[in-house]
Amino acid sequence: MGRPPVLPKKKKDGFWLEVRNKGAKSGTILIRDSYQAMMQAAKQYETTKDVIIMGEHKNGKKVEDKTKTKKAKEA
Repeated sequence: MGRPPVLPKKKKDGFWLEVRNKGAKSGTILIRDSYQAMMQAAKQYETTKDVIIMGEHKNGKKVEDKTKTKKAKEA
């Protein structure tokens, strides 16, 4: 029979942010469907926890901002 193949996990589509206790090295990743929902969650947690916005992910990859890529090409 053999063992089942192990594929890397695919990242879910949406807007990602990480919420961790202040001073902690790791935390919990939250995924929201829209930018507004992500910002609302960030605002809710920022008073008591450290919030790191990880950006948007589509098809298992991070979506780069068009403005950042234009600036990188110019430099």
